[in-house]
Amino acid sequence: MNEVTRPNDLAHVVEADRAHVWHHLVQHKAFETTDPRIFVEGKGMRLWDAAGREYLDAVSGGVWTVNVGYGRESIANAVRDQLVKLNYFAAASGTIAGATFAEKLIEKMPGMTRVYYSNSGSEANEKVFKMVRQISHRHHGGRKWKILYRDRDYHGTTIGALAAAGQAQRRDEYGPYPAGFVEVPHCLEYRSQWGEVENYGEMAADAIEQVILREGTDSVGAICLEPITAGGGVIVPPKGYWEKVVDICRRHEVLLHIDEVVCGVGRTGTWFGHQHYGVKPDFVTMAKGVASGYAAISCTTTTEAVFDLFKDDPTDPMSHFRDISTFGGCVAGPAAALENMRIIEEENLLENTRVMGDRLMAGLAGLAEKHAVIGDVRGKGLFCGAELVVDRKTKEPTPEKQVQAVVADCMGQGVIIGATNRTLPGLNNTLCLSPALISTADDIDRIVAAIDGALGRVFG
Repeated sequence: MNEVTRPNDLAHVVEADRAHVWHHLVQHKAFETTDPRIFVEGKGMRLWDAAGREYLDAVSGGVWTVNVGYGRESIANAVRDQLVKLNYFAAASGTIAGATFAEKLIEKMPGMTRVYYSNSGSEANEKVFKMVRQISHRHHGGRKWKILYRDRDYHGTTIGALAAAGQAQRRDEYGPYPAGFVEVPHCLEYRSQWGEVENYGEMAADAIEQVILREGTDSVGAICLEPITAGGGVIVPPKGYWEKVVDICRRHEVLLHIDEVVCGVGRTGTWFGHQHYGVKPDFVTMAKGVASGYAAISCTTTTEAVFDLFKDDPTDPMSHFRDISTFGGCVAGPAAALENMRIIEEENLLENTRVMGDRLMAGLAGLAEKHAVIGDVRGKGLFCGAELVVDRKTKEPTPEKQVQAVVADCMGQGVIIGATNRTLPGLNNTLCLSPALISTADDIDRIVAAIDGALGRVFG
């Protein structure tokens, strides 16, 4: 691990952090005896902390966000120039950056025509839920109000988004939740609900139809699905799944909402994850990689058919989508997103993601041959996972403490990887990798080597 010499003047920052910052997803008791980690600089795929230690970031900012890497001056300049010219106006009015990015985004999304701006993935998904409910009231007499979500999927941190979370530990202690959110089964073939079957993908889709029929087709208005499940274990839908899901939705007039907050804007080697499967959704939401973390932005995109449902009676002051996102009016977001998209196009990062993703998957497959603790390897593009098990025959999950020990060992080697955690009791056992789209062969090989060493040390 490289050491970088930096001025030793950050002790006050560490103490200020310890005394006043409430970190996300962290138990703070440990900070009574250890220092919180403070990152001070990033460049490309490298980060440096307050002690001068260098890290290779294999999780794009910790939560699948910094798609084009750190230190992009052109994005920072685009944001700076936009802020000086116009930083904000409520999104009831338009801006040049907002209109320009919407046009460019829609060019990448055949079938979609409208973009609603907000500032987080949770909020983007909430907008869809509100749209579905308003459509129910205005066009279905209060029917078709229920929203289906999938076991293991995750859609955000708000109470409404958690109501649609298929992750018990994310939901625990935050209820009661609003009514009308109904779970459908997961589609992880490695942990098949029906044993070994040849047509698992179709069976998992059929299970969705069974829920629709059980709840009543007149009551179900939409289904919210990740194209590839992220924090629930990096689950790539099996063959036949998406084709049948689309057919089921169309036959029962259920609106299809694809949550691309993680997979969107290049992560899987296409602009959007659902485009691998030929899916034509009614809603697509996105955040994280839209501006690679250089500004806060999320988008809820819809078809023109959905949009038209909110302008049916211009004389009625209640007929439009009566929603606002304060920071959806920040112009820095679209400005950063425009430059982020330009970089992906001009540097051919979609192709690089496919090539480096294949290299990463091959590397993980090689580790699976060497380490019996790896039960399954899954992924698409630079979005990959390796599920750890005690025994390959029984598929008993590796205890979470040992999985986290692998993550900690890699961190000690200067490589930051992730793992499922605080999701499903007893099933937080999948290592998660999402390096930036700029990854090189050397980066991928170092990530694989770090995991190799960690597995050897943790499991002998």
